[in-house]
Amino acid sequence: MQGTIYCIRHNLIPSAQSLRPLPLEKQGNGESVRTVVEENAVIVIGRRGCCMCHVLKKLLLGLGVNPAVHEIDEESEDEVMSELEKIGVEGGSETVELPAVYIGGRLFGGLDRVMAAHISGDLVPILKEVGALWL
Repeated sequence: MQGTIYCIRHNLIPSAQSLRPLPLEKQGNGESVRTVVEENAVIVIGRRGCCMCHVLKKLLLGLGVNPAVHEIDEESEDEVMSELEKIGVEGGSETVELPAVYIGGRLFGGLDRVMAAHISGDLVPILKEVGALWL
C-alpha cells in the first residue's frame, strides 16, 4: 500500500515555508516511518486534524521544543500503526495509541503520559537528555 505521510516542522518564528507539510513517500515496508522517528528528538504522531495533537504541540512549543509532527491519513493508518508498534517498544507488550509521542526514538506515550511527566517536573529533564532542549 502506497501512501503519503506529512511531516510538519513548527518553528517559533513562522514563515511560509514552515507552514507547508513535507511529504514523505512511505514505502510498503514502513522504513520511512522508522527513519523519521529515529531522526527526530521529539515527534508527535496523530490523525490529521486531531485536537489532542494540537495540545501536545502547544505544550512542547511552550517548553521550547520544536517537535516534528506527523499527521496520518485514514487510508494509511493501519499500516503506519503496525510499524509504530515495532519502534521503541521493548518486548512488544505496549500498544500505540494516537496521538503518540516519541522522544529520543522511543515511544514515550500519549497525551496523558506527557501531561503527567510535565506536571511532575520529569518532562524537561527527559527532553534535555535527548537534546530537544539546551537550557
